[in-house]
Amino acid sequence: MKAVGFRTSLAISEPASFIDVDIDKPVPAGHDLLVKVRAVSVNPVDFKIRQNSAKDTVLDQPKIIGWDAVGVVEAVGSDVSLFSVGDAVYYAGDITRSGSNADYQLIDERIVGRKPATLSDEAAAAMPLTALTAWEIFFDRMRLSADRDRDKTLLIIGGAGGVGSIAIQLAKKLLGLRVIATASRPETIDWCRQMGADQVVNHHNLVKEVRNAGFRQVDYIVDFVDTNAYWDAMAELIKPQGHIASITGSATPVALNKLKSKSVSFSWELMFTRSTYQTDDMIEQHHILNRVADLLDEGVLQTTITQTLQGLTADTLKQAHAQLESGTTIGKLVISF
Repeated sequence: MKAVGFRTSLAISEPASFIDVDIDKPVPAGHDLLVKVRAVSVNPVDFKIRQNSAKDTVLDQPKIIGWDAVGVVEAVGSDVSLFSVGDAVYYAGDITRSGSNADYQLIDERIVGRKPATLSDEAAAAMPLTALTAWEIFFDRMRLSADRDRDKTLLIIGGAGGVGSIAIQLAKKLLGLRVIATASRPETIDWCRQMGADQVVNHHNLVKEVRNAGFRQVDYIVDFVDTNAYWDAMAELIKPQGHIASITGSATPVALNKLKSKSVSFSWELMFTRSTYQTDDMIEQHHILNRVADLLDEGVLQTTITQTLQGLTADTLKQAHAQLESGTTIGKLVISF
């Protein structure tokens, strides 16, 4: 089958940063589905893995990445019970396995959902990774609920990106929060407002911007940009007994002591935790994706797709990664096969 991968970590401008390859079509076993991939979307995790997973080495076999996909089940393993051949599915994948930048992919059924029936393949492919990330950060890590938290304030750092775009929607539509999102360009400000943000502030001089918008402190903060860059601002803006959560990681230790006097909670979120560690509740991602599909089909949520490229080729992947690395992407970029 056809796939796009790399053998060494290179700048996206290098000819071999992605290469077209032919590899064996995999065979499903156990809980695996064999999915004929129709569309994928690209996320920051893609270019971070490409830049770092094969530094100063040349891999014997090309590494295939990609962690958002829509496709059709072509074959199933012996233990599969949730799906049948011919089912249309969407999923965000497993970072420990071969990715979705290929004609076919093996994926564990417990982290797969039914494709939203009302969405095109491309519009659906934009959603799995970001929707799972935002859902888990709100409901599994921060344990927010509409009954308890309605009308409380949430600051989203990075409102116009893929995760921020769906996080605004979930926070407004499912939790009833007052959402303050950060954005700095006219087009990203407009996008955050389209997604439902009540207020949009510039991330430069964040404390001043939030307070100028009328908020001395906020109940909750989620960081989708850079934990260390905004840590002091977050520590100052969070209310006593509030909660901060981040998906971005940190190359240096996070100064949690700055939260102590306020008794503030802090959580990391990584969407790949359940699949990487085969957690007992791994099937929750199946349930979340099905719930998100229902909300998309009901019109409660909307797809965050903003750009579509055509074709599973090295050149297309290079174009997509260059776009994401520019830091200017709004919503989600999708590749249709």
